[in-house]
Amino acid sequence: MKKWTFSILTLALVLVLAACGNNSTNNSAAGNNTSAGENTSTNTTEPATDTAEPVKLVVGATVPHADILKFIAPALKEEGVELEVREFSDYVQPNVQVYEKQLDANYFQHQPYLDDQNAQNGFDLVPVVGVHVEPFGAYSKTLTSVDELKDGARVAIPNDATNGGRALLLLEKQGLIKLDEAAGIAATKKDITENPKNLTFIEVEAAILPRQLEEVDLALINTNYALEAGLNPTTDALFIEDKDSPYTNLLVSRPDNKDSEAIQKLAKALTSEEVRTFINDTYKGALVPVF
Repeated sequence: MKKWTFSILTLALVLVLAACGNNSTNNSAAGNNTSAGENTSTNTTEPATDTAEPVKLVVGATVPHADILKFIAPALKEEGVELEVREFSDYVQPNVQVYEKQLDANYFQHQPYLDDQNAQNGFDLVPVVGVHVEPFGAYSKTLTSVDELKDGARVAIPNDATNGGRALLLLEKQGLIKLDEAAGIAATKKDITENPKNLTFIEVEAAILPRQLEEVDLALINTNYALEAGLNPTTDALFIEDKDSPYTNLLVSRPDNKDSEAIQKLAKALTSEEVRTFINDTYKGALVPVF
């Protein structure tokens, strides 16, 4: 009897220990499954979405520069640059506002004008990239050929130093006047050494020149203002600069931001094949890409 009792107790003890072992194993497995579940949850978490705000650039421009900027705005937005274009009707404020940091950059001027404005106003603005040339042209409401220009004719030219000199150089190229060779691109009326037709020169703010066409025999007008007035430089101008003009229109900024990622993205977009095609298709020779 004792032997049976002892055997039964031994068997019960074995069964109890086995049950405990199974529970321990199951709990351990359950613990591993939980841990694995937690790790899986961590590993399969979706990557964080880039929620960085786009960098905003405010750029001043005249027409047609503003239209080119608006054309590239969607592509820049995809690269994280939000472009705001502020249009101007003059050549003064775009530089003032870049210098005073109201604008990040501007796009409207050539290097001789930029150099003149820096020197006159104490600016330190810098070119970022050259984009296009706007061939400077001569227009008239009464003449169909430069040969019809009469003795004593009234000729309007821009009153700023660089564009005034540019107009005089173009007139010289047409054989209408002769300039002092030492004057170069900074030529003024005082540098005229020969004036066989006794032309009278009237200096006018560049933006107003199209409105002076009714008052003068000939006006030399910057292409952007000609386009604004509905003039087509390739068909309406009596004569015009050729593609070798040194007056490349520039993207301009400040020393403190010219190398920034956003400005460099803007420069790259302005000199893309898409912009080359846009300029050629839209302006048909009135603007000539330089890149």
